[in-house]
Amino acid sequence: MRKAVVIPVVLVAAAAVTAVVFGRGKDEEKDVRAHVEVTRGDIVDKALAVGTIDPRVEVEVKSQVSGVVKRQFAEVGDFVQAGAPLLELQPTPTPRELMDAERQIEVRELELNNLKAEYERQEQLFQKQIISAQDYERSKRTYDEAALHVRTSREQLQLLREGKVSTRSGNVETVVRAPVSGFVLDKMVEIGDPIVPLTSYQAGTVLMTMADMNDLIFRGTVDEIDVGRLEEGMPAEIKVGALPGAHVSGQLARIWLKAKKEENSTVFPLEVEITGATEQAVDDPEAEAKPVVLRAGYSANTEIIIEKHENVLLVPERVVTFAGDSTRVEVLLPDNTTEVRLIRTGLSDAIHVEVLEGLREGEKVAEKPAKVIE
Repeated sequence: MRKAVVIPVVLVAAAAVTAVVFGRGKDEEKDVRAHVEVTRGDIVDKALAVGTIDPRVEVEVKSQVSGVVKRQFAEVGDFVQAGAPLLELQPTPTPRELMDAERQIEVRELELNNLKAEYERQEQLFQKQIISAQDYERSKRTYDEAALHVRTSREQLQLLREGKVSTRSGNVETVVRAPVSGFVLDKMVEIGDPIVPLTSYQAGTVLMTMADMNDLIFRGTVDEIDVGRLEEGMPAEIKVGALPGAHVSGQLARIWLKAKKEENSTVFPLEVEITGATEQAVDDPEAEAKPVVLRAGYSANTEIIIEKHENVLLVPERVVTFAGDSTRVEVLLPDNTTEVRLIRTGLSDAIHVEVLEGLREGEKVAEKPAKVIE
């Protein structure tokens, strides 16, 4: 009977000791304050610009003659050399325009015949020294001008009827040719569409747009808070939304002197030269990066690197207390107590801050206590 009583008592005592030990261990774990370690790494101070990838020069193709689109020689995406045909127009003169052009020739020829007779009489008088050389030259100039008007009227009629004409200065035709070498980016007309010509008093119909896709830049805007820290020549990293694996590098080329308003914000336009664009294969990270194709109009964000420090001590900025001229943190000691320590900080990226003095790598910095909302 004594043995039966002793055994349960021993078991109860062991369980009580175990509960006390485990309970104390849990309490100690609860008492350990949340913390972060001081680590080493790189920190970058940068400014963000939002914009798009655009050709440096985008050319609008227009016609100098009117008509309708008759034939098309190039499609969107084609590369064409300067001078290559893009479109052919069919002249569509109205009956009134043709009649006016024909009557204009008749009037000019009649005027020319009268002036020719007058010129021949003046020439005879000049040879007999009856009139002065000045009068003779005036008569000859008037006759030559009339002959030029007749030729111009005939060329205009030929252009209306045939759509092309040859002049001393070159050929005027209804075939619209590429003004520059490059890719066709967009086409605004279809076969059969009427065309308004480019003149000194009207803009004319845009037929196509072209650009050299080997000369692309980033155009965007940066907030006025950051523009004062930027300088031309700073390196930049461009992130293209449609190409998450692409690495596009650049250099800040130009900052506008005048701001503009966007959604109640003041921003400054800027341009970034693209110096390289590569893409790393996702399935083979060790493979050599390949050139990536950039397209006009890609949305992109550019991080302009203002300053970069490598292999420095870092702590999250949230654990640092800035009070006046002093900067301090709470260091977690091995005995689970804390001490307030003054530190000197350097560069910040708004997430981490560089530690110049006051901490060592591997030390533990306590998190700030959570604020209680009453």
